[in-house]
Amino acid sequence: MRPTIPLTVLAGAFLPLPAMALGLRIADQDAQATARGNAFAATADNPSAIYYNPAGISQLEGSQASANFYAIGLSSTYKPNPSGPETKTKYKLQGIPDFYFTTGLKSAPVTFGFGAFAPYGLGVEWPDSSAPFRATKGQMVYYSFTPVVAWKPHATLSIAAGPTINYANTEFQQTVLPQPFPLLQTRLRGEGTDIGYTAGIQWKPVTQHAFGVSYRSATAINFGGSLDTPDPAAPFTSRVSNPATANFKFPQHIIAGWSYRPTPAWNLEVNVDWTDWSRLDKVDVKSGGITQQSLPFNWNSSFFYEFGVTRYFDKGWHASAGYIYSENSVPDATFNPVIPDSDRHIFSVGGGRTYQHWRWDLALQLAYGPSRTVTGNTSGIPAPANGTFDFLSHAIALSVGYKF
Repeated sequence: MRPTIPLTVLAGAFLPLPAMALGLRIADQDAQATARGNAFAATADNPSAIYYNPAGISQLEGSQASANFYAIGLSSTYKPNPSGPETKTKYKLQGIPDFYFTTGLKSAPVTFGFGAFAPYGLGVEWPDSSAPFRATKGQMVYYSFTPVVAWKPHATLSIAAGPTINYANTEFQQTVLPQPFPLLQTRLRGEGTDIGYTAGIQWKPVTQHAFGVSYRSATAINFGGSLDTPDPAAPFTSRVSNPATANFKFPQHIIAGWSYRPTPAWNLEVNVDWTDWSRLDKVDVKSGGITQQSLPFNWNSSFFYEFGVTRYFDKGWHASAGYIYSENSVPDATFNPVIPDSDRHIFSVGGGRTYQHWRWDLALQLAYGPSRTVTGNTSGIPAPANGTFDFLSHAIALSVGYKF
């Protein structure tokens, strides 16, 4: 039996997505890069280059391993217009681990690498309060397993490429009515896989200047799982579960960077990071082999503008600072509180030390979104999400590396 309650109860989006900038991307994959505002595509001089620019691993000697942990606490605030009570998301600390390994051949200018990292994910939860969209909870785990090969045909040039094997699972819950009706909820769970590819190029024409470009292909994961809805025969006392699927289009993105080293003690870099969210036009939710609902997204392609600086000291010490301006990807008409995107200002500082075999880096990050007033919203369920949204997050990143 298919549910008779409309699938629009799923809130304007099938997938639970995070309250992050650029839709749902997680660009922080290494503490040293995070401290530099992720302006790292041209530098890319540790194993996390597998994410930032895989061509960079060609400059790494021997075999190296790196582990990174990124922890973030984020909060969004909603206030209806023209007036009404303020609602905040439930605050919780979320963590993302990443791992990288590289090894170079002595007999040829070839370096191999492998990375396991989360380019998308996290989650957000709104309380069951007076907010018109009621309680909304979502989370996603997305991991990319990426083997790459880098080749250095010339002393100044490196190129790299490799496949990406991607896995994601997601869970979404939407309250239909406020408490005390806990069973009047819709819950959707699913998982899926897909394969894409990544590539990069790094060029160092002179000692002071380096250029890097990296590319990650678009993918599309067909999430398959179950859809739980109130039982039409007894909606206040029980729920029914039915198979459901939805195909979600993840974007391609390109990072281009320029690193300038006026002296060996300084490294300044600027990156432009483009994410093609325009391919996410809609998501078709299917149950029983029939498209039950076509959910509009109509997102916009958007940019990160990243700036970073690192100062190197004696005995392997270094300190970094960075800034990112992130453009909003989600238009008002299809805005959903599960993805309360907005323009963001992101500041970071950090430092670390490199030893003969070990290295470590620690970074602190602060992001805030200037107030965003949503008008003309038509996709909010059970009510439009028109109003003013504010965003704030704090994050810490720790990386530890070892050279064999």
